[in-house]
Amino acid sequence: MENLLTYMIFIPVAGAAIVLALPNNAKLIRWVSAAATVPPLLMAIWLFANFDRNQAGFQFVEKYQWIPSFNISYYMGVDGLSISMVLLTALLCFLCIFASFGIDKAVKGYFALFLMLDAGMMGVFCALDFFLFFVFWEVMLLPMYFLIGIWGGPRREYAAIKFFLYTFFGSAFMLIAILALYFTTEPHTFDMTVMMAQANKFGTEVLPIWPFNQLGWGFQHAIWMAMFIGFAIKIPAFPFHTWLPDAHVEAPTAISVILAGVLLKMGTYGILRINFPMLPVATADLAFWFLGALGAWNIIYGALCAMAQKDLKKLVAYSSVSHMGYVMLGMASFTTQGINGAVLQMFNHGTITAMLFLLVGVIYDRAHHRDIDGFGGIAAIMPLYMGVTALAFFASMGLPGLSGFISEILVLLGTWQKYPILTIIAASGVILTAGYLLWTMQRVFLGPPNEKYLKLSEINGREMFTLVPLGVIVVILGIYPSVVLDLLRASLDQINQVIIPHL
Repeated sequence: MENLLTYMIFIPVAGAAIVLALPNNAKLIRWVSAAATVPPLLMAIWLFANFDRNQAGFQFVEKYQWIPSFNISYYMGVDGLSISMVLLTALLCFLCIFASFGIDKAVKGYFALFLMLDAGMMGVFCALDFFLFFVFWEVMLLPMYFLIGIWGGPRREYAAIKFFLYTFFGSAFMLIAILALYFTTEPHTFDMTVMMAQANKFGTEVLPIWPFNQLGWGFQHAIWMAMFIGFAIKIPAFPFHTWLPDAHVEAPTAISVILAGVLLKMGTYGILRINFPMLPVATADLAFWFLGALGAWNIIYGALCAMAQKDLKKLVAYSSVSHMGYVMLGMASFTTQGINGAVLQMFNHGTITAMLFLLVGVIYDRAHHRDIDGFGGIAAIMPLYMGVTALAFFASMGLPGLSGFISEILVLLGTWQKYPILTIIAASGVILTAGYLLWTMQRVFLGPPNEKYLKLSEINGREMFTLVPLGVIVVILGIYPSVVLDLLRASLDQINQVIIPHL
């Protein structure tokens, strides 16, 4: 199907334009917005079904001249790595539109911005021209800033500005690195595939500038670090993580889902798409400390922070910091199991954490608070809600038979071959995760029912509509993970083979 990726990106843009032209009819705006997310989801499913899993290169490629004088192209394509993220983005955006039906403040602005955010995220995962990649990366920033800053909680302005400044700070480093790579390639180009092919031109001779001469770093290492800072803020890796809990706590439920389900994955996606194939020597030299050790630290630190939280939404936010550590750790292993487990964890974390944030939104809409110690006995009042929450909690803690277990065990199997000490540290995070999730379940759901909440209504049909597809995916991938692993294998093996000669 020709120009399929373009349609997936720009149908939401057209939907946003239509929404802005509609009269101020909240019901009509909601349904038109929902309709705009259906074609990208159907196209993503079609891409998934028709993708050649034995081919490592990019498929469904579209390339047109855009700004010829600077060798900038409109260049799009997907491989196994990006198509998994495209599918996740399309699914979560579709579900989050329905999760946003409760928004009643400036409805037109909210849904128009949400659709623009959808387009920006899709573009990042499909772009193969660095200039285009950066445009889409920045296009995401403004809608998310306004969605938090206008429709968020009491401290929404603070959270939105903090998110914007952190991300913009990272973007500045990325822009410097992109320009450096552009002027190093011959002829000068923003074509990411050309940069991958010319990776040996990005020198590793020690730069005669402090601190690079002290560290023994060359041009490639400097560019790697600049890119890493930009991506680490998105992951978020310690110590760049502090924007995340504030943004999550203040953001509307659907925006929290998008933040955790899609935006965090852009950090690890960027490292795999750019740092690994374009800067292989620096990746081999720096991965242990900046991916492996930092990933293990993220796992433990995030879990301990989650255990200390009283706010249910902040607990889920810190659990994301912890679980993204497994992705970083698996990437640093440079083994087939580790790197496949890392990308599978990206997908699984997207679905599991989406369920968790949607479930937090369900109870907040009824009780109007998220204080874990303020509930108690909810299982007797909302048994169906408790059952769905238990599924999400067990998946998050890595219970065998659910998707979280498969990706985490693959990461640990892969990492054990290279870094057994880091693997032992990371494996202890599983115990901490079980500890804070089970303790939370005990305080919220078990014991005698809290008299204040005896009249809480059970989870409704619209809320179940957003949760059931995610729950089904969690169960299916826990039993048959090859559905996604077969999609990833060839592309990730190709990326990994670029690094291995430099280890």
